[in-house]
Amino acid sequence: YEHVVIWLDYFNKTLPRNKGRRLPKEKCIFDPSLKELIDASNAAGLTPNETEEKVRFPKRPYVRSGYIVLPKTEKKSVILEKISQKLVSKREKQSKK
Repeated sequence: YEHVVIWLDYFNKTLPRNKGRRLPKEKCIFDPSLKELIDASNAAGLTPNETEEKVRFPKRPYVRSGYIVLPKTEKKSVILEKISQKLVSKREKQSKK
């Protein structure tokens, strides 16, 4: 596999881990949007090859979610950490305005 799929639900602070969240709550944000995820991945130096907006995350088939596909340059956990830092810092800047 040379690509990695990053779902919005990995960064959703309102979800428990058994519903798809992959990081600690302090590294997540409330209800991330696909645009935020794309912006954060670009800011982290990763360019998405493909995005999908109208799909459903397997652990939550009743809610529409979204994902991006990135080239696999390093481990998925490292990629998630990078994107998470950008998402959280961007949200903090928005909330201070």
